[in-house]
Amino acid sequence: MVTAGDFKNGITFEMDGGVYQVIEFQHVKPGKGAAFVRTKIKNVITGAVVEKTFSPTDKYENAYIERRDMQYSYNDGDLYYFMDMTTFELIPLNKDKLPDSFKFVKEEMLCKIISYKGNVFGVEPPTFVELEITDTEPGFAGNTATNTLKSATLETGAQIKVPLFINTGDIIKIDTRTGEYLSRA
Repeated sequence: MVTAGDFKNGITFEMDGGVYQVIEFQHVKPGKGAAFVRTKIKNVITGAVVEKTFSPTDKYENAYIERRDMQYSYNDGDLYYFMDMTTFELIPLNKDKLPDSFKFVKEEMLCKIISYKGNVFGVEPPTFVELEITDTEPGFAGNTATNTLKSATLETGAQIKVPLFINTGDIIKIDTRTGEYLSRA
C-alpha cells in the first residue's frame, strides 16, 4: 500500500480499476484548511494524463509494472512475435500494442516488453538503432552551405530525413524516440 503523502515521481499504483504512474507531484499546505497533494498522473495502459488532487491519507495498492527484454523474431500479418531470451517462448502481440517508433526495429533486435499482471500493454524499442539506407537520392557537391536534408528509406521500410552526404548503403544511427538521424555508424 502507498499513501498519497508518500507519492514520488515514477510510483505506480492502482486506482478505480486503472494503473497510474505519478509524473509530477506537489505537497500543498495552505495557511487555512487541510494539506493536500496535487499530482499529474498518467494511465500507463492508455497513456492518458490527468491532473488530480489527493488527501495525504488516501491509500492505494502498489502496481508492479514488469519490463522484460525480449527479442523481436518476426511478424505474420498483424501479429508480431517476441522471444523470451530465458525460456525461448514466443509471445505474439497485436500490431495495436506497438508504438510508432517500432518502424525502426528489425528482426533479432532486443525490445522491452511492458506488462502488468501478465497482460502486455506496451513495447519499448531500443533507444538508438543502427540501420542501413536502402534508397536515397545522391548528394551534390556544394550543397553544404546549410543543414539541408533529403529523404531516405531504411532497411525496415521507414522514411526519415538525412543530410545530403549520406548515400545508399551507408549505415546510420537513429534515435527511435524522435525518429531523427544522429550520425553515421
